[in-house]
Amino acid sequence: MSYLFLFIAACMAFSISAICGGGAGLLLIPVLGTFLTVSHVPAALTIGTASNSLSRLWMFSDSIRWALSIRFVPMSLLGATVGAELLKNLEPMYVELCMGVFLVSNLPDLIRKPKNSDGMPTPKEGWQVLAIGGLAGIISALTGAVGVLFNRFYMRHGLSPQEIIATRAANEILLHGYKLFLYYGLGLFDLKTIEYGALVAIASIISSRFMRNVLPHLSPVIFSRIGISAMVLVGVVMLNGAVLHIRSSVDPSLKLNHLAEDFEATLTWNKLIYSLEFNYGEGFEFEQVVPLASLSLEQQEQLSLIGQNYDHILLEKVTSLSGEHYEANIFGPDQKLIKTVEIN
Repeated sequence: MSYLFLFIAACMAFSISAICGGGAGLLLIPVLGTFLTVSHVPAALTIGTASNSLSRLWMFSDSIRWALSIRFVPMSLLGATVGAELLKNLEPMYVELCMGVFLVSNLPDLIRKPKNSDGMPTPKEGWQVLAIGGLAGIISALTGAVGVLFNRFYMRHGLSPQEIIATRAANEILLHGYKLFLYYGLGLFDLKTIEYGALVAIASIISSRFMRNVLPHLSPVIFSRIGISAMVLVGVVMLNGAVLHIRSSVDPSLKLNHLAEDFEATLTWNKLIYSLEFNYGEGFEFEQVVPLASLSLEQQEQLSLIGQNYDHILLEKVTSLSGEHYEANIFGPDQKLIKTVEIN
């Protein structure tokens, strides 16, 4: 049943991307995330998107802007190397959150009156193409997809819808192949990942036939509007997926307390506690719960003497405009706060 659901979802995603010039990969990130571990999603997605780029390259080869690709591809490969290295150390859910925020930020462009295609700017400076290529490589390695994320870059170079699809496919085919090599080196391929990736690949090839019939009938202005709409939609989906992953992984909570002379905001993140406190007489203080090992041996001895008759001690590192110090919150029975002692 999972294979059928993924195949139908992939067909729908690539059909939508056929009209708006991309976004299927980004739409499929949360779907694949329900079947695979987060770290394996980029590998499965790359198998599918590589097949999609290859079929588009074959169908729209006459519309490729090779001058753009020659500058774009080398930096994208370098960026993919950096992104693969980051994938080992960064939580993909935070990358997903940042991308979701970026995509949703395009909502004002959807509301504005569209510009006429005749006013399209001429190609930008070469260094901008290199920078965008490097950024595309990094993001693609981290998530397995770029898609509609950089459509605006191509539009600003005055490319028609067919040229965007063709040039992007040319730019991405080597990038996807290189990413597959990097993912293999990271040990991100197993039988399940390959099976799901193959299903996405089949759906992408089917959608390419649909795209070939639709694109000639779309004007650049309509193509642009649909593309921006897709960016916002994908952003909402990614934000929702990122929030769900963050909630299940780090169990965040935020509490606000207002006392007579203090206002305190306490954030719990992955079992770590951070507090921002404002005292009308002392100003702002940032507090972080730290282990007792953060203290010197002399300070630890001092604290053990103070708290030896109590049930629990919570040590906080306090940072303010006047400097840093430690505070020990000493609790008695029923976790009732007895007193707070400053450790010097």
